[in-house]
Amino acid sequence: MKYIIKTILLCGALGGPVVLGPGNVYAENNVSVCSLPYWKDIQTVSVNKETPRSAFMTYPDKNTALTLAYEKSPYYQLLNGTWKFYFVNSYKDLPDNITDPSTSTDNWNDIQVPGNWERQGFGVAIYTNHGYEFKARNPQPPLLPEENPVGVYRRDIEIPADWDGRDIYLHIAGAKSGTYVYVNGQEVGYSEDSKNPAEFLINKYLKPGKNVLTLKIFRWSTGSYLECQDFWRVSGIERDVYLWSQPKTAIQDFRVISTLDDTYKTGIFKLAIDLKNHEEKAKNLTISYELLDKNGKAIATESKNLWVSPAVNSTASFETSIPDVATWTAEIPNLYKMVMTIKDGDKTVEVVPYHVGFRRFEMKDGIMTLNGKRIVFKGVNRHEFSSVTGRCVSEAELRKDLTTMKQNNINAIRTCHYPDASKIYELCDEYGIYMIDETNLESHGSWDTAEFTKDYTYVVPHDKPEWQSMMLDRANSMYQRDKNHPAILIWSC
Repeated sequence: MKYIIKTILLCGALGGPVVLGPGNVYAENNVSVCSLPYWKDIQTVSVNKETPRSAFMTYPDKNTALTLAYEKSPYYQLLNGTWKFYFVNSYKDLPDNITDPSTSTDNWNDIQVPGNWERQGFGVAIYTNHGYEFKARNPQPPLLPEENPVGVYRRDIEIPADWDGRDIYLHIAGAKSGTYVYVNGQEVGYSEDSKNPAEFLINKYLKPGKNVLTLKIFRWSTGSYLECQDFWRVSGIERDVYLWSQPKTAIQDFRVISTLDDTYKTGIFKLAIDLKNHEEKAKNLTISYELLDKNGKAIATESKNLWVSPAVNSTASFETSIPDVATWTAEIPNLYKMVMTIKDGDKTVEVVPYHVGFRRFEMKDGIMTLNGKRIVFKGVNRHEFSSVTGRCVSEAELRKDLTTMKQNNINAIRTCHYPDASKIYELCDEYGIYMIDETNLESHGSWDTAEFTKDYTYVVPHDKPEWQSMMLDRANSMYQRDKNHPAILIWSC
């Protein structure tokens, strides 16, 4: 069962944190003081992970940014492909020096990233609906089996010379389940939400020339108790892995409100851009935006000067109205291109693009409406799955799926029961598909016995406060990544 949060969340204040429960606001890096290893500790949500943000890429100039193609940015390095791989059926069988960069990989296997390891000859894929695959009967959260498989991924990385002086991030778009990150043998951090990105600032772990990146992934972690979806239970790196870099003063995140006035003809546009400064001194920057129509004509633009301190992020806010705006619907999914630019004097520091769609979703007399007209969902529940690569779905497969849906008059998708990879949200904006975005939170494997016994001792999360951080982390990570997509009409937690 899921609880539905409608787009009132999307229309919150442009500034400040998002409140996802009755007064609950939380920080991302919630680390327990417990002596348990991270994968066994429900209070360790993540370690040294960056604050969740909208999905975007940085570019050096406007023309390159307008492609909206990550691979066109000189500050993007995709790490997909062949990695070295070491697999054991129990973590106890791992060699002590497995993450030491001097350890030879001559006897390791090759594996394709992204792609579940069970689809590549390691371990066993398990399908189940309600039960936990590691404890089908009488589970006792947070206890996990000692026979917990582990896959260790390793590859060399080299940082481009023109990234010198920039912040360098490792981005893991999705990995299941408990993921430890090492650079040159040093532990960088940890994450265990398999359906949301994990991003780490890695500058201090890097050295000139070749560096060794290692990911040690436990098949099950305490997070697995909230990932009991009715699907194939598979493991490993499921989505893109890449490096990217930003200038020391850069865009941290942004929030767009693109709705309509009461006539449904004039667009109401609000934009808040959060700026960060990782230099030693405050900087006086110029931040601007342009909103371009399908012909490349600027229909709105504004700039502001802003002092950005190293101590705290600063926010530049903009607001305007767009007469006779081209609205976004499933039938005619009009999109505008937004370009955000940071300048230091006459020097362009960073350019970030994004698509914007104007629509107004609301309840009128108990009926859902879009842009003032009744809306009818002709939708499907969609699992993220490829018959070839498992949980990793290519853009070509996504486009084929969406084209088939449109041809059959399907206009809506529920991402059951977790956030999908970012690409499908971009494509639903483009194709005109309404979305219900769903949190990576499903624990019905703990309910089965309790439904008969009425003993809720081992039901999670239930009303157990020790699970609150993990729950809110998952909801917030989904919301922050996806908050600016016009296709999303409803949020499901």
